[in-house]
Amino acid sequence: MTIWSVSTMAFITHYFKRPALDALAGLLALLLCGPVASVWAAPDDAPASTWPLLRVERADNALWLSAQFDFVLPPVVEDALQKGIPIYFVAQADLVRQRWYWINRTVASVQRRARLAYHPLTRRWRLSTGTQSAADVTPGLTLSQNFDTLPEAMAAVRRIVHWKLADAASLEPGAQYRVQFSFELDTNELPRPLQIGTLGQSDWVVNVSAALALADELTR
Repeated sequence: MTIWSVSTMAFITHYFKRPALDALAGLLALLLCGPVASVWAAPDDAPASTWPLLRVERADNALWLSAQFDFVLPPVVEDALQKGIPIYFVAQADLVRQRWYWINRTVASVQRRARLAYHPLTRRWRLSTGTQSAADVTPGLTLSQNFDTLPEAMAAVRRIVHWKLADAASLEPGAQYRVQFSFELDTNELPRPLQIGTLGQSDWVVNVSAALALADELTR
């Protein structure tokens, strides 16, 4: 089995500081009632704490993606979590075939959704994650984990391991492929009153994105 990894990548991370939360306080109060060898790659001058690290493996007739990244959890989001409001994150990865003679074609698209919630009675954090194809209506298998602290839970949120991207049979030998990765906070899953309150509020924006070109040997 041969494992190859990434060549180039780029990312953008957005975080905007918190404005006043007082206007939302009333709404929030109401809402409470086998072994593989691989290489991680990032730009040489990129701080490890800010640049996403992506890894692609080929094993068991499939491509697998792992990602490790960092972002600052906005204070307004942490405040909502502490009040018991669950927060949702969504990661998406697209495998795109690059074609010089025509528009690029998306070969595969997968999503990974995560729900983070604090349970005051147990004083523990619960993280539930599920994966699915971007075209599927229903999510796949959901995994739940419990953590004693928010930093421990966020460490798990910021790490994705061995995520199936595509079947190897969908690859054409000699073709050029690129993986486009994005991760963001999903405000559409917030309670309706809070959704209205977040409209136009940049302090609810968490957005990480990266792209990598696959080595030719990975597609053979």
